Amino acid sequence: MFKLLSAALPLLPRRLLVSCRSLCRMEPAVVRCLPGEPKLTISFCLDGSHKHMLRDQGEQLGKVLARISNGIAKGQGKAKKSKKNKGQEPGESPEHVVVKLFYDGQEVAETELNSAAWQHGAVLQVGGCKYAVQRNAPTFTTAELPASLLAGFPVCPHLEVEFGNLQDCEFTWYKENAPCTSPEAAGEVPGDDSSWTEVGYGRVHVPSNQDIGYRLKLRCTPKDGERSGVAKELVSVGAVEAGPGMCTFDNRHAYTVKEAEWPAVRVVSYNILADVYAQTELSKTVLYPYCAPYALQLDYRQNLIKKELAGYNADIVCLQEVDKGVFVDSLTPALDAFGLDGVFRIKEKQHEGLATFYRRSKFQLLSRHDIVLNKALTSDPIHSTLLERVSANGALKDKILQRSTTLQVSVLEDLNKPGRKVCVANTHLYWHPKGGNIRLIQMGVALQHLRHVISEEAPGAPLVFCGDFNSTPNSGVFQLVQEAVVPLQHADWASSGPEETCSMELLSAFPPLLSACSQPAYTNYVGGFHGCLDYIFIQPDSMQVEQVIPLPSHQEVTTYEALPSVAHPSDHIALICDLRWDP
Repeated sequence: MFKLLSAALPLLPRRLLVSCRSLCRMEPAVVRCLPGEPKLTISFCLDGSHKHMLRDQGEQLGKVLARISNGIAKGQGKAKKSKKNKGQEPGESPEHVVVKLFYDGQEVAETELNSAAWQHGAVLQVGGCKYAVQRNAPTFTTAELPASLLAGFPVCPHLEVEFGNLQDCEFTWYKENAPCTSPEAAGEVPGDDSSWTEVGYGRVHVPSNQDIGYRLKLRCTPKDGERSGVAKELVSVGAVEAGPGMCTFDNRHAYTVKEAEWPAVRVVSYNILADVYAQTELSKTVLYPYCAPYALQLDYRQNLIKKELAGYNADIVCLQEVDKGVFVDSLTPALDAFGLDGVFRIKEKQHEGLATFYRRSKFQLLSRHDIVLNKALTSDPIHSTLLERVSANGALKDKILQRSTTLQVSVLEDLNKPGRKVCVANTHLYWHPKGGNIRLIQMGVALQHLRHVISEEAPGAPLVFCGDFNSTPNSGVFQLVQEAVVPLQHADWASSGPEETCSMELLSAFPPLLSACSQPAYTNYVGGFHGCLDYIFIQPDSMQVEQVIPLPSHQEVTTYEALPSVAHPSDHIALICDLRWDP
């Protein structure tokens, strides 16, 4: 523990006394002590040097106080030796520094155990300095600004707080007074507050064009109600850069300025293009050669995605191709700041998966019923008939079992009317153009599972089924959903060749569903293909379409030839609609 305190200030106690008496208020000593944990931590600053001590909860207080005192004396001794080596006259010999702990005006006995001694409101005295003990005070355990800042795009810090509530925390944003002119300067953190000008409040800040070339600083104070912890200051790594100008989603935001009014609910489905796919050589040279390389970078695309999603003011957001890191470090902090909570389901053997977000002021998550479709097919008895038919073709069965396609299922309850539930499903079916037969089996499993979940967990609840189904309107999957049956002669049963043909009449577990956004000319537009692959399916007897947000115009989509582009972050286009869900 000496290493933690060896750099204590090389000052005499009398100097400590003079400097500390000049303070107008006590500095904090932050103590983290939880029942069941063997250790506690004590953190405080001494003459600008941060001390962080890890001690046993069952240790006597006197040992900690002695360690603090000895650490200061050791630091003074080093300072004296350093002066002597430099030929300077050393000062007075190190003096013993009195270190005590007080509670309610009474000195705490040194025999008291740490777990009981360090109470909130106690006062730690180190020489002439006094520290206000904050036990289990609100504390940021994670506090980071995004690496890329664009003018006109929301900056959403990644924050996690212990013993506090993010909704209670205070945030103040600053812009540096002198522009950041070099990479070397970007690494420097000005310590003088006069170097910064206050520019805003709130958890999210949108820099303006006047901020281009300047770094930003965020001062954030963790809180739990009126109780505050130690503030943190975050300085951006780089300066604010110019944004791309008009984006494909800007005109769409004109339709979603306000949230949908109850009992309507706004739903978004969007394949946001996983970074693990965007950064491959195939993507850069074959799939998206028309896209500027910087526009395929994750930091750049995340700026656009966060602004796009925030502007839709949605109640339910289903995303596909979500990198795990993007969900944790980018989307969750950003959408949380805009009032959305989310759940994530990663694909097995993959680095991306599905994310479903819901507005916490309107919904609460009751239960999750995610499945891997191939595992459900072989293990859940409700799919036994379908499994028996598929097993008649070993080659097709093997191919189906190799796929890690996942179905994410969330049962939400309406907070405005307890007991009113909705089943939200999200998936991304097999991608291969010749995989129509595999997608049919996957969809059959998904629909059967959803029927089972609703009947067991939320009888009578309507279904909202979002996703990238990799199926055009003339596909077997679309026919299964819209007509509730696919005949054995449908061309998709032979889509991957005669060896994997498996003709059967496949029945849906639901009556015909409705594509809420109809059948757009395309929801995916890349250099070599464009077509409608994404849908929001609903039950027309329990939900009605109130509004469909128009897709970007063809001119907007093709301004930079195809998607993705500097003005659009994905190769897919988001579907947005308002659904009237009568109580």
